[in-house]
Amino acid sequence: MATSMSFFLLLSLLAFAPLCFCNYYQEGKLYPQFYDYSCPQAQNIVKSILAKYVQQQPRLPASILRLHFHDCFVKGCDASLLLDSSESIISEKGSNPNRNSARGFEVIDAIKAALERECPSTVSCADILTLAARDSVVLSGGPSWEVPLGRRDSRDASISGSNNNIPAPNNTFQTILTKFRLHGLDLVDLVALSGGHTIGNARCTTFRQRLYSQISGNGKPDSTLDQYYAAALRNRCPRSGGDQNLFFLDYATPYKFDNTYFKNLLAYKGLLSSDQILLTDQESAELVKSYAESNDIFFEQFAKSMIKMGNISPLTNSRGEIRENCRKINA
Repeated sequence: MATSMSFFLLLSLLAFAPLCFCNYYQEGKLYPQFYDYSCPQAQNIVKSILAKYVQQQPRLPASILRLHFHDCFVKGCDASLLLDSSESIISEKGSNPNRNSARGFEVIDAIKAALERECPSTVSCADILTLAARDSVVLSGGPSWEVPLGRRDSRDASISGSNNNIPAPNNTFQTILTKFRLHGLDLVDLVALSGGHTIGNARCTTFRQRLYSQISGNGKPDSTLDQYYAAALRNRCPRSGGDQNLFFLDYATPYKFDNTYFKNLLAYKGLLSSDQILLTDQESAELVKSYAESNDIFFEQFAKSMIKMGNISPLTNSRGEIRENCRKINA
């Protein structure tokens, strides 16, 4: 009888015990269930609003994915890129990698507004951008993954970091790899995340030098660029002018997230120099071949690398804030 009473007493105590995240919560760490009780509809709201915009703007998934990448490579994944300029802030939106090309901010604004109505001052802009990047991939036919959550938002920005830390289309292979390694990412992450260029566009000004060998001065296309592909590109990317003309990064399946990007590289039809140089390193080239042969292998590694990138220097606990408006710090 005493044993039975002890059992029921234990059940009673458990019934009133606070909910515990013991299985997956660690102080200062991100975890997928972060909003399960504070804002259970958060992920559904992000995806539903994003999906409506994507129906109207097919380019949007690539733009959101790029925003997340450019945010994480500057000060970590803290939504600093989303801040507009103010008396105390020089926006990263005006940096060389982002000026005239970063887009999709209005979608993040719409998602944030909806989440503020649902659960005020709860979901960070940094988490919104990370979730939207995952959902952009999924909506384009790519893989899904559980997004660790719990980031907080930066109260400042770094235009110098944006100018210097983000890999550029004309960087050397070693320079790009160094920029990845500075953030704890390795060669596998570099090749897998480059596969994000299976969707999206690039401006003429970002690859013109490959069409006219402006470095060597001979006026001929880069030897690592398929001649027929180069001729087609020259039609809309002249030696001068047309800087903002857009071209698909993956001309074969431009709106579908798949491994065609890697197949294009093997056919010497990578649009950017930073794409094609993945074949100049033996280990990198082997990864390109592996991903070109198997969509499943690419998808699996891309998801792992996205989680790893999303974990670059997040602000947690009391650091940073939960912005009420993603474009400005709280008053």
